[in-house]
Amino acid sequence: MAAMTTEQMKAAACAEIDRRGDEAVRLARTVLNSPEPGFREQKTAKVVADALRGLDVPLEEGIALTGMKGMLWGGSSGPTVAVMGELDSLIVPHHPHADPDTGAAHACGHHCQLGSMLAVAIGLQAAGVLEGLSGRVALIAVPAEEYIEIEYREGLRRSGQIEFLGGKPELVRLGKLDDLDMAMMTHTIPGPDGASFAVGGTNNGLLAKLIRFEGTAAHAGSSPYQGVNALNAAMIAMSAIHAQRETYRDEDTIRVHPIITRGGSAVSSVPSDVRMETFVRGRSIEAFTAASAKVDRALRAGAMAVGGSVTITTLPGYLPIRSEPTMVALHRANAESLVGAGRVTGLGHRTGSTDMGDLSQIMPVIHPYIVAASGNAHGDDYLIDDYGLAVLTAAKAMVMTVIDLLSDGAQRALEIKREFRAPMKYAAYLKLMRGMLKEETYRE
Repeated sequence: MAAMTTEQMKAAACAEIDRRGDEAVRLARTVLNSPEPGFREQKTAKVVADALRGLDVPLEEGIALTGMKGMLWGGSSGPTVAVMGELDSLIVPHHPHADPDTGAAHACGHHCQLGSMLAVAIGLQAAGVLEGLSGRVALIAVPAEEYIEIEYREGLRRSGQIEFLGGKPELVRLGKLDDLDMAMMTHTIPGPDGASFAVGGTNNGLLAKLIRFEGTAAHAGSSPYQGVNALNAAMIAMSAIHAQRETYRDEDTIRVHPIITRGGSAVSSVPSDVRMETFVRGRSIEAFTAASAKVDRALRAGAMAVGGSVTITTLPGYLPIRSEPTMVALHRANAESLVGAGRVTGLGHRTGSTDMGDLSQIMPVIHPYIVAASGNAHGDDYLIDDYGLAVLTAAKAMVMTVIDLLSDGAQRALEIKREFRAPMKYAAYLKLMRGMLKEETYRE
């Protein structure tokens, strides 16, 4: 049998996804109905592992607590391209698919990423496809992309179970991505109107903060003057954070959005232990670290104003994303062949954050979006409108791009690898992330 051309392999892979696509959509819907937040995705991991084992994909499981890595081999040696999906959910208690006990809900579409990752594996196993590729395809299910439940994850860190609070940074630390040459994944979004794919663009990076204000408890009715109100300290700090906003440059796209996770113990007692969490986001590492210093100043001001203390734990978050242009162009051409050129749009800068940004600093990546949802991202109305588009069309564009990269002796992948100038090596990345960690206590 003659070797297949690149276009024949693409057609065969897409046909196989059409033939067996129900398996991938079923996986996505199963995960939708059993949502779990980061580093807790035990049920989700089992469902995904069972589906990959059903395709005879060899797996390494339990990576960074719940993650996994499978591998498919081409017909000859060459680079390794990763296709990723994220295991975790958010906490959105009023979402129609929320877990009634935990409030966990897939209000960001990660369940579709897992379905499309499985569909890519299905497509690659079409007759004649893998044999025509030079290299390997890693299938990686990543825990904990949503940077939430900071106090819980900080407990995991302090107990030595993790070092970084996000899934992909933790996989980097563990050395589980050392053998990758490039990576991709597809995220669902609502809008822009008239589009099916949105590609390219950049995202903010972030630091996270876990904050504890301490005061002195006292009877709130009879002797509040004997107490030191930690909640007042937090409220003053919040106002001081707001007062900084006009000092940020528009082009740095700074976002600071604190929440109070513990406001006191009882209404009859002056609050003596108040907890906050916040992100400090920005377009560049320099921008968000400068903003972080201003936030720390505001937090100190709150504590000093009432005579209490504040402990600020600053945690490394995610780095800004940069998409590799040649990979973007390959993916865009494949997406256009599926949905039409008029339905693929380019992205500008987005002020959210993703740990795919961390990978983009050390290897070539793409992080396209499939426009298959409605509602507000991370909101209780975020729903997938078209599972065929969100799972199967997204997978087809990725599998076609993988074939472009690894066919013809992997010429395109090798050229991208040769030309890519990583902003930092793995060791420099880990040094940067570890250097962001600090804990300081301030008291009058």
